[in-house]
Amino acid sequence: MANKISSATKVVIPCRISFANIFEAKSINGGEAKFSVSCLIPKGDKKTLLAIHKAVEAAKEDGKTRKWGGKIPPNLKLPLRDGDIDRPDDENYQEHFFLNATSKDAPQVVDRHVQPVTDPMMVYSGCFCNVSVNFYAFNANGNRGVAAGLGNIQFVKDGDRLSGRASAESDFDALEDDEEVLGGGADEELPEYLR
Repeated sequence: MANKISSATKVVIPCRISFANIFEAKSINGGEAKFSVSCLIPKGDKKTLLAIHKAVEAAKEDGKTRKWGGKIPPNLKLPLRDGDIDRPDDENYQEHFFLNATSKDAPQVVDRHVQPVTDPMMVYSGCFCNVSVNFYAFNANGNRGVAAGLGNIQFVKDGDRLSGRASAESDFDALEDDEEVLGGGADEELPEYLR
């Protein structure tokens, strides 16, 4: 089923999410607390990248009259960044473009059937989602550009967690119902302080 688009500056981005501050606002570098998410878009997803490009261009045109005095300034800050260049040490960002979307308001987070997600553990950094983003022009404190406003989030499917925290499945083996796990003998001698 197709995603609904309501304006030239709005895009629903199928992506893997990272830095998911979507259930509780968080302050970054001492700034105002906001809800935020980083959207990782594979470089091969030309359809989504083209839709983002068109929405950013529409936001530039809007900003030309509303924010920038009739012309598009040079050297605008743009939201789409190259993971291979901007995050070369993070393998999750390799072969991806990414953008960071923020909002003062909490996004609605829904499941595949557009039912509200009430368990924050269901939607996490590393899962795959559809994220609605509205691109808009800004002119603040001498900075000019196009930013990504976070709309809503739809969980699509699970993925490997990006939090750096191991899952329970990777830490433990399944136990039989009557199986007990107790420590036992060791193949080497204990150090002095443990004897």
